[in-house]
This record gives sequence, C-alpha cells and structure tokens, in this order.
Amino acid sequence: MATIDTSVWERLVAAAVKARAHAYAPYSKFPVGAAIRVEGGHIAVGCNVENVSFPCGQCAEAGAVANLAVTHGRRSIQAVVVIGASDRFTWPCGQCRQILAEFAPPDAMVMSVAGDRWSDPVRLDELLPHAFKAVE
Repeated sequence: MATIDTSVWERLVAAAVKARAHAYAPYSKFPVGAAIRVEGGHIAVGCNVENVSFPCGQCAEAGAVANLAVTHGRRSIQAVVVIGASDRFTWPCGQCRQILAEFAPPDAMVMSVAGDRWSDPVRLDELLPHAFKAVE
C-alpha cells in the first residue's frame, strides 16, 4: 500500500474527533470516535454506542464500517484512525480488528490519537497477525 499522506491523516483525525463528540458512553464515560478512508478518498465515521445490557454496545470502528457499507458500499479500507478520551492510545479491540480485516487488506494502516499525540501508523496485519478469513 502506498504511504498515507499527512493531510489524509489530518482529515481522518478531525473526522474521528467530530465523531467522538457524538458517542453515547454513559456507563464507561469513555467516548471513542473512528474514521476510515477507503479507495477513492471516501471517509466514513463512527462512534461507540453503549447499552445497559452489556455487551450489546457497539464500538466506534464497527459503527464506521457499518456507515461505510451504507454510504459507499463495500470498499477496501486504506486507513483507520481511532481516538478515545484518554492520554493513552486507544487501539481497536479484537472484535473490531476482525471486522476491519473483512474490509481491509493486510497492509491497511491504523493509527491512534491520544490528546495531541499521534501514534505511528501500524499495519492491520501487525494488529491482527492471523486474521480469520472465510474460505474462498
């Protein structure tokens, strides 16, 4: 995969911050926003939505993928940004890593943001080295 330009990361970070503002996190008090970019430059966003009936909530990354499916169809994810409400980096959970693997090639890049610090981008296959893939 080609290197992701800094201006693309900046747009994704801004979109993830905006999405996080809409999170519904009354139980954990930990709002999360995610932004994903697909081929063609489209950006889809999501936020976490909790539910008192744990674990029925939805992660921001899963929401962004659902948004992507509705607004742009199933396209190949190139880059993902996740931002929580902490001074520590927030990475996709195991379930979200698998969801991303359904829509992204192994070399898709994932970044986390904590305050004004950006992590180094990490390849999806580094986050989920042995992703389950359906037999084709």
